[in-house]
Amino acid sequence: MGAEEDLERFEAEIELALYEEYRAVLPMFRYAVETDRRFYLANEVLMEPSGEGPATFVTMTLRDAWVWDMYRPARFVPSVRVITFRDVNVETLPEADLS
Repeated sequence: MGAEEDLERFEAEIELALYEEYRAVLPMFRYAVETDRRFYLANEVLMEPSGEGPATFVTMTLRDAWVWDMYRPARFVPSVRVITFRDVNVETLPEADLS
């Protein structure tokens, strides 16, 4: 096995572990947030548009968040600030049936 195959296998294992972590923590969050660069789970999402016309951008503050990033050692963060000129998708997650 070559170094490239080892690296691909290593990245596949990390991605699978990340997906399993995502499935485990998903019920802890209220929102799923997708930007052009990252995917987040959060319990509070504040969005503030700024500018006008083609120079419009959005500043988002996410509180109590989890970041989908396979190379990040700590994915749970108390606060995230995202500034973007691109589309943002915020979904309210269904409440878990705790009964």
